Amino acid sequence: MMSVEIYAQLHARFREEFGIREDVRVFFAPGRVNLIGEHTDYNGGYVFPAALTYGTWALAAPRQDGVYRFASVNFPGKTSCEASRIVYRAEDGWANYPKGVVHELTALPECAPLLKGADLLFFGNIPNGAGLSSSASVELAAAVAVTALAGIDMPMMELVKLAQRAENRFVGVRCGIMDQFAVGMGKKEHAIMLKCDTLTYEYVPFRIDGYKLVITNSNKRRSLTDSTYNERRRECEEGLSELQKRLPHLRSLGDLSGNEWRQVSTSLSNEVIRRRVEHVVAENERVIQAAQCLAAGDLHAFGRLMKASHESLRDLYEVTGGELDALFEAAAQADGCIGTRMTGAGFGGCTVSLVQADAVDAFKRQVAGRYTQATGLVPDFYVCELGDGAGEIVLPPSA
Repeated sequence: MMSVEIYAQLHARFREEFGIREDVRVFFAPGRVNLIGEHTDYNGGYVFPAALTYGTWALAAPRQDGVYRFASVNFPGKTSCEASRIVYRAEDGWANYPKGVVHELTALPECAPLLKGADLLFFGNIPNGAGLSSSASVELAAAVAVTALAGIDMPMMELVKLAQRAENRFVGVRCGIMDQFAVGMGKKEHAIMLKCDTLTYEYVPFRIDGYKLVITNSNKRRSLTDSTYNERRRECEEGLSELQKRLPHLRSLGDLSGNEWRQVSTSLSNEVIRRRVEHVVAENERVIQAAQCLAAGDLHAFGRLMKASHESLRDLYEVTGGELDALFEAAAQADGCIGTRMTGAGFGGCTVSLVQADAVDAFKRQVAGRYTQATGLVPDFYVCELGDGAGEIVLPPSA
């Protein structure tokens, strides 16, 4: 939880950016970590994310002229647009995410007349570009703020879908729904087992007594729009199209069981496509097994599945890269670490590890030493707790 002093500083910054206002409200949307189940979301499979206590705060006050103004503590400059005329501009950078949310709201006939404008100041403590879904966090922070100020009563599930549409249509990243779902629907001390095509989900208690969840930022920046993320999506779509000739009932790769895959895998003549599908099928099954391991309290088995996930992402899906692989190897050898893997889309970003609580300091030293020796980069570490999803923060009167 953010301190009262920090809230006071943010209110002071809001006044600097937008003038003195008495009607400022505070909203929060977390970042997310995916514990296992990577690149299965847009394939209609299972994922296993959780909301973090790191995230994005949005201070917001209403306007009546239809203008939305966006500023950030983390980035310079200020962006403004009229609700009736919102267009993507590369030079607006991060502000395209909240702009996209407002743009999607204007497309809804029941919402458009209520969008009278707002001033929004964002502050985030998620490492930018680290793969902990800062973009979805900004989107959901904007979504809960803008709808609340406009008096729009929209269920969180619909806000989640709207935020995904904003990223797909407005920003141009063909992300699946996992990030926005975890950010919007997170629950404290629980992970979410989500089937991405049907949006059926189950909260799974994340009981790791004696262990800590440690996220390690490789400090190798990535950008999904500049990566081969969309290429991997196309490869999977090609694999699905080929397999549907043999299995016409197949709606997505996420519905392809291991037994079915073993029967039809040779029908894919392209070796690259076959490796991509192999990862999706095996990763999907690992998610199901991981939830069972947590329910049974078998953290060591859960950790082994994490390691197998990274190896599959490295060897079959080819989205890890030298830095994430160096982090993985360093963590896997470190004292007290029973499970580790890359998390996020890859091509840089973070790993997530399960580490004995009394070995966290040694883990940090050992991983940092080996990783810096291998790459020349210095990693950052975050010992994390799992928190709730997006919503309004009601401050005490003294704040």
